[in-house]
Amino acid sequence: MSKAIMFQGTGSDVGKSVLVAGFCRALKHRGLTVRPFKPQNMSNNAAVTADGGEIGRAQALQALACGIEPSVHMNPVLLKPQSDRNAQIIVQGKVRGTTDANWFRHHKSDLMVHIINSFNSLKQEADIVVVEGAGSPAEVNLRAGDIANMGFALASSTPVILIGDIDRGGVIASLVGTHMVLKKAEQNLVRGFIINKFRGDMSLFDKGLTAIRDHTAWPSCGVLPFVPEVKRLPAEDAVTLDRPDKAHNRKIVIAVPMLSRIANFDDVDPLKLEEDIDLRFIPPGTPLPAEAQLILIPGTKATLADMAFFRAQGWDIDLAAHVRRGGYVLGICGGFQILGKTVSDPEGIEGIPGTHDGLGHLDITTIMQPTKTVRQITAYSPLLDCRARGYEIHAGETTGPQMNQPFLTCDGRSVGAMSENGQIMGSYLHGLFTDDNFRAHFLSLLRSGNVVQSNFSQQIEDALDILADQMEKHLDIDFLLQTAV
Repeated sequence: MSKAIMFQGTGSDVGKSVLVAGFCRALKHRGLTVRPFKPQNMSNNAAVTADGGEIGRAQALQALACGIEPSVHMNPVLLKPQSDRNAQIIVQGKVRGTTDANWFRHHKSDLMVHIINSFNSLKQEADIVVVEGAGSPAEVNLRAGDIANMGFALASSTPVILIGDIDRGGVIASLVGTHMVLKKAEQNLVRGFIINKFRGDMSLFDKGLTAIRDHTAWPSCGVLPFVPEVKRLPAEDAVTLDRPDKAHNRKIVIAVPMLSRIANFDDVDPLKLEEDIDLRFIPPGTPLPAEAQLILIPGTKATLADMAFFRAQGWDIDLAAHVRRGGYVLGICGGFQILGKTVSDPEGIEGIPGTHDGLGHLDITTIMQPTKTVRQITAYSPLLDCRARGYEIHAGETTGPQMNQPFLTCDGRSVGAMSENGQIMGSYLHGLFTDDNFRAHFLSLLRSGNVVQSNFSQQIEDALDILADQMEKHLDIDFLLQTAV
């Protein structure tokens, strides 16, 4: 019979998603059939399954770690924030509408039915299901009707391993404090803890491990050192964009404005691993750098709001100057829509109905639609004379003269547009830079025509293998397997 184990964290961004991916890869190395699972996710970084469903991007990475294609059952409830109060809700891959926190709070029990259904579906095809929690079980204000952490663990009788991030500081207090606010049944469900991202001599934390055990009675499952290769893996949360990597001695500057509702920002992850690319996420209030060769406007979950946000930062002025200097521009999905002349929302999908002026760099117009296009595709770029594999997730139909001069096409249909000189480009295709051949040809525009091939997929595979090896070395994997039920 299939087993399951759940990784929860003392807070957000403590490494749950990455450790689930690493654990899945370690178990795959042991010859086990593994499936990842996250009951509820909140993220605008979404992946598209082969059958046209949406799940969190982190679960797609975890599926890769298992050596399988992602499934909608791996993340049955996905919330995609559109504002501070509203989010689009995806259930088993399909849009169920837009909701606020009050609606969500009163309908969690209905969603739990779908969650358990998906969980049982995965258990039927695996030796073990590795479950990831969301946020922290210590958030007692969200405990009523919880479906993401202890609520799911109790409903499914899944044992829990608690993760603490020592790199953030206060790891002893976070683990002991979590124990204190959990109910007795929840405390008993936690079978151990993991210390993540340790730097230096691990023996210096021996007394820390003892203190945690003394206060919680939970055994230590090990201390995992900081693994630099993890930085290659796609991040789930936009909070990581506030901690940009420093790039030194890199010739090509690509600037990515950090939109307020930035979505699928992992589109640019493959660019970060190119040795000559200085990829810069530009925070609000900071000008777009004049030295950039490419301004890349990413996807957004709220095109109209981020169009206004873009102007509020003065980035529209910076972008116009960049274009006058002859710099390249690429807009992806919402960023593509923003580059057009107008964006209309007649049904009020994103707010008050109306038509709004875009940046006007492409002769296109977009009308928001209630239905979404969600699919995997392979497109062709006439400009670069190469193909690109990726996926579409958008609610909008774009038309206009420059759609007849497409940046990308698929089955005779334009999925993008570009200016006559090829300087300004836009497309609905996410994930296009993951395609090694397309990325090499696109970057040749910035490399004086030189096509330099690199293997992004292999770098991800290598990072997962290194992480799995480190987990085998420093964590008690046998104990974790014995703990699963």
